[in-house]
Amino acid sequence: MITVKQIEDLILDKLGEDGVFVVDLSVSTSNKISVTLDSENGIPISYCIDISRLIEHNLDRDNEDFALEVSTAGLDQPLKLLRQYRKNIGRQVEVMTNEDVKLIGKLISVDDEGFTVETEEKVKIEGKKKKELKITPHQFKFEDVKYVKVVVSFK
Repeated sequence: MITVKQIEDLILDKLGEDGVFVVDLSVSTSNKISVTLDSENGIPISYCIDISRLIEHNLDRDNEDFALEVSTAGLDQPLKLLRQYRKNIGRQVEVMTNEDVKLIGKLISVDDEGFTVETEEKVKIEGKKKKELKITPHQFKFEDVKYVKVVVSFK
């Protein structure tokens, strides 16, 4: 059976040279290899093809058949790694807490324990006619959220 370690040994040096990192890597019992990649600057499809070929050329299908899928972390996928959080600082994110509370705001900071999201809302200030913008920071520990996704905006 093909192992995750075998695949890591094949690709990690190449990925490191190119500034690319593995978000998810799995090998099922039926030898379906699934590799999800990300980088600070995005990844073209041609790079996924190169990594796929690197894996294929170093495994012997005659010895052990396998299915292979190499893809990038899509915007619709939840953030999984600290490195992904850091790369998305300044972007709008959707946070779903363990209590099923959804919050949308700007990711402003990340550390090893958690992250902070700022929300904006217009609130009525007593004694004033116009509503004013109120910015509220919300701090989360990673274990307190179900998921965090980048919000795609076409503004």
